[in-house]
Amino acid sequence: MFGARALIAFAVPPLVFAHESHPADPPAALTADESAFLKENEAAMAKMMNDMAAKPTGDVDRDFVAMMNPHHQGAIDMAVIELRYGKNEQLRRIAQEIIVDQMQEIAAMKLAIGEPATDITPAPTQQPTPAKDDHHHSGMQMDMSGAMKH
Repeated sequence: MFGARALIAFAVPPLVFAHESHPADPPAALTADESAFLKENEAAMAKMMNDMAAKPTGDVDRDFVAMMNPHHQGAIDMAVIELRYGKNEQLRRIAQEIIVDQMQEIAAMKLAIGEPATDITPAPTQQPTPAKDDHHHSGMQMDMSGAMKH
């Protein structure tokens, strides 16, 4: 239980302060994409924070995984949103790496506590049409080349 509280104590304040530093009302000059980005990002953050408030079970390892999974999923969700709206190719590549890395960490944590890691899937960034050279990979590897195409 102490571990869960310590994790939340370290994770929550930076997020709370980061959230407080953003203006409550966005400027009126936002583009439609930026407005949609902000709305989706806020929803992803709210979901992550809500899901991280896991009820302690008495098993520190399971409690750790129960709080870290939503934290990692939040990073995945935010990276997907960057892929959906972002234009900077370097940031889009970083977002792709975040998705793969966080999915692998979620899978590893689940496997470490004896849970299956097969139900981990990122939300699609768009409805791509499969190219001839796209391949479906099973397990923790995934082909992200389609996400780079705009």
